[in-house]
Amino acid sequence: MQIELSSIIPKEFVPGCYAKLIHTQNMSFAFWTIEKGAIIPVHHHMNEQVMQVLKGEFKLTLNKRTKIYKPGSLIIIPPNLPHYGKAITACELLDVFSPVREDYK
Repeated sequence: MQIELSSIIPKEFVPGCYAKLIHTQNMSFAFWTIEKGAIIPVHHHMNEQVMQVLKGEFKLTLNKRTKIYKPGSLIIIPPNLPHYGKAITACELLDVFSPVREDYK
């Protein structure tokens, strides 16, 4: 199966945060475009998450520790751990979730 990312219509989840979503049998992929200053509020989920910063700078608070991540950074977020973030610059992020994020379908 081949998927063209350019053919997927992005969905705005919170103001300034748009994702193109792909779901497989066991994983979900969210390709994010985030506007400068956009905030992802505190949340948690039962899915394990791996976040990669593709472009820009993103401030993430995880486990009561805040750090600014840049391209090439990979962050592993365990299930059920509250986290939140803010785009310091316009950003592109990739999130991979396992199991599938049913709430993103």
